[in-house]
Amino acid sequence: MKTRFGLVFALIFTLILSACGKKEIENAVNWPIKDFSATTQQNKSMGLKDLKGKVWVSAFIFTSCADVCPPMTSNMVKLQKKLKEENLKDVELVSFSVDPTVDTPEVLTRYAKQFGADLDNWTFLTGYSQEFIEKFAMDSFKTIVKKPVEGNQVIHQTYLYLVDKKGNIKKTYSGYKNVPYEEIINDIKTLE
Repeated sequence: MKTRFGLVFALIFTLILSACGKKEIENAVNWPIKDFSATTQQNKSMGLKDLKGKVWVSAFIFTSCADVCPPMTSNMVKLQKKLKEENLKDVELVSFSVDPTVDTPEVLTRYAKQFGADLDNWTFLTGYSQEFIEKFAMDSFKTIVKKPVEGNQVIHQTYLYLVDKKGNIKKTYSGYKNVPYEEIINDIKTLE
């Protein structure tokens, strides 16, 4: 009887230990990002290969946005500060412009500086066609980007996307209101 009890106890203890060691992202997705070719705010070429091996968080914004982009960018600045506080140095932030004809590298640089973005680990991307970013957003990020024929306001959603080292989107979060910073940081640590 004692041997049986000891065996059961050892089995339970082993299961508990193995569960503690296995960290997983809750409600994770696994959406592969298609390759892309873009231009950074520093007028340098960038593609998916340049982000391989890094964990990154991305968003879709544009500089003449009248409503959601300024708070989203401010929230990314807060996330960037929290990453530094947590000593997570190898995490990149990537903002894709959804209005590439307006958002030149120079315009994106001014925009980034206006918000106090640290460009050491935050890249703002442009240099592709409107058609490309609309298709890329839908195919890889499962999100809508649409520039109407009239007006200058591009339709897009306000999510932040966590991407793993292999270039797969693992999770989406609100990037506009009630940003779950702690959850994002914990999920990033899981992928590190």
